[in-house]
Amino acid sequence: MRTIIFSSQTYDRDSFLAADCPAGLELHFQAARLSLDTAALAEQHEVVCAFINDDLSAPVLERLAAGGTRLIALRSAGYNHVDLPAAKRLGLAVVRVPAYSPHAVAEHAVALILALNRRLHRAYNRTREGDFSLHGLTGFDLVGKTVGIVGTGQIGATFAKIMHGFGCELLAYDPYPNPEVLALGARYLSLPELLAQSRIISLHCPLNEQSKHLINRDSLAQMQAGAMLINTGRGGLVDTPALIDALKDGQLGYLGLDVYEEEAQLFFEDRSDLPLQDDVLARLLTFPNVIITAHQAFLTREALGAIAATTLHNIATWAAGAPQNQVEG
Repeated sequence: MRTIIFSSQTYDRDSFLAADCPAGLELHFQAARLSLDTAALAEQHEVVCAFINDDLSAPVLERLAAGGTRLIALRSAGYNHVDLPAAKRLGLAVVRVPAYSPHAVAEHAVALILALNRRLHRAYNRTREGDFSLHGLTGFDLVGKTVGIVGTGQIGATFAKIMHGFGCELLAYDPYPNPEVLALGARYLSLPELLAQSRIISLHCPLNEQSKHLINRDSLAQMQAGAMLINTGRGGLVDTPALIDALKDGQLGYLGLDVYEEEAQLFFEDRSDLPLQDDVLARLLTFPNVIITAHQAFLTREALGAIAATTLHNIATWAAGAPQNQVEG
């Protein structure tokens, strides 16, 4: 069974080749991002394996189905980039990786918090240039600070455990309270209450119609002046242009992003020799209290191994007529 893996980087190839590949499965790695222009590469491939920034809109799915594709195997938990009604209409099954390593993403969120708080990025650049002064590098103790967690699934719960270990007070917002988070002493509040009471806010919820631009000009105004916002979830959770005004007037004191709403044409590629065409991202990168990483929170050996193993398992069970981790349209 021929499988083409779009948007595959060296680390993807290494993790898939190291995994236990089912018999009869033929893997083809394609560095190109899946789009209407590249969909022809999937001709005569029964399975298309796609990542978060691949285009799985109706026109692309139609082209894939016409070329013989029968299964879309996502190597991600999120599936907001898939036109599920179109997939159902075309008879395309969709499977995903519901969990890989919640620790990878949660720990990256904590890394952003620590780096922003203690100005590690600024200190690193200073000392490399021989500047050993400390002005402008003052941080704050995390112990006793109030941390708001938006979304308390596996990743949010793991993040909560880590911040509880720092001695933080935990607030949470989620339609479905998690007993593990409650056991840490967290209090579930409405989103406006959480925003108003939290010194640090971290987003760990899925992107859907209800959560799109959950953080916008109105919700930013509800935060404490100088609050820290961390997003390792999905770029669309935040109305990015609204962040610039909040940073300029000091309403937002710190910003850590691992995801960006318009990242599809930017992230996962070396563009250092090209001018940055995205004016919003370029403006964000000028602020000294902003750290942006290029969607690397998932990038640990353990997470990559789990993603590869689950994806191959999903393909094998689908081929056997007993699909697992299927996304229903």
